[in-house]
Amino acid sequence: MAIRIRATRDQAEFAAALGGIGHYFGGGWSPEDKERFAKLLPFERLHAAFDGDEIVAGAGAFPFSLSVPGGELPCAGVTVVGVLPTHRRQGILGRLMRAQLADVRERGEPIAALWASEETIYGRYGYGLAAQDVMIKASRVQAELHAGLPGRTGTIRLVGHDDALATFPRIYDRVRRRTPGFVSRSSDWWELRKLDDRPERRRGAGELNRALLEIDGRAAGYATYRIKFQYEDAANTSQVHVIEAVGDSPVAVRELWRYLLSIDWVEEIHCDCLPADHPLFLLVARPNSLHWKVFDGLWVRLVDVGAALAGRSLADGRVTLDVSADPLAPDNVGTWTVENGAAKRSRRRADVRLDVQALGSAYLGGFTFAELARAGRVEEVARGGIARADALFHVDAKPWCPEIF
Repeated sequence: MAIRIRATRDQAEFAAALGGIGHYFGGGWSPEDKERFAKLLPFERLHAAFDGDEIVAGAGAFPFSLSVPGGELPCAGVTVVGVLPTHRRQGILGRLMRAQLADVRERGEPIAALWASEETIYGRYGYGLAAQDVMIKASRVQAELHAGLPGRTGTIRLVGHDDALATFPRIYDRVRRRTPGFVSRSSDWWELRKLDDRPERRRGAGELNRALLEIDGRAAGYATYRIKFQYEDAANTSQVHVIEAVGDSPVAVRELWRYLLSIDWVEEIHCDCLPADHPLFLLVARPNSLHWKVFDGLWVRLVDVGAALAGRSLADGRVTLDVSADPLAPDNVGTWTVENGAAKRSRRRADVRLDVQALGSAYLGGFTFAELARAGRVEEVARGGIARADALFHVDAKPWCPEIF
């Protein structure tokens, strides 16, 4: 029987479509979990593959705004993508990606973004690695701040759910507006994803701790973390699992990590979502004690090249890009000149040539055109073209998405 692809229409179809990815994560979605998830992902944003009456795959897209250099743009946050093993290698994933992309374009979202469970998959659909993700597993005893830093500034106190809900989103949004890679969060998102402390969310650790940093009486940063208590062979091997630490200034970032690295009665500090240029590496006296590991983070796909380029701030100047290939949106292919906040089709000679995947890697500033050229992903067509492109796309800080979605 032919496979049909369409958006889900009710809670029953929605729940079944989540099974495509849920199968590989051991299930564990209760009916209540699926209802809660539906508050974040509308039925019409979850596409399902039907084999007769049976749903065998799904692919969703959160309706986000994504922070880009100089502003923000509507973005499809691709999530819960999976095909049951009974229907793998039949082209279903490709059909889901095409249907989803067509829907994203129709909705006027110029960008799609995702975290890849398998990083070999999404390049063939036009996604480029746009931001790196750093994980640390630090020794609390060794990972002390550098002795030459200023003394403690501000105060930190643990707050309850309601106080966190009233203060943390405002801090997050201040940082989000100036940090490429951050995604918007609704009230439901904060309630159900970030501050939810049901026992099943703890994964063997303790209750959610919510720390609020105040500097001169103003809320300047927050951290959420859990402590996993372990006592083995008469030794305390407990861990602090930092879920998120966001400060609205360099001082706030420093003071949050001063606090987190000084929690007593733990052996290690773990954190899984830091940007590649996070100042922590330079704040500690022994950087190697962080066990700093770099992985792929956010992947970005320019759905509408013209709108995406025009919606990103650029330095003064002009560059012409030859977008040589797009596997799912051939109308993105061609020559584009970017100048004075506009991107338009052009007959000018190109400065650089690249495919839409490589453009996704350069778009937020996570990788320079020069870096991509050294990897054979960008071709310089005109002398000095790569330098001009890098000057135009320059950013002061690496993109950072502090949450896997």
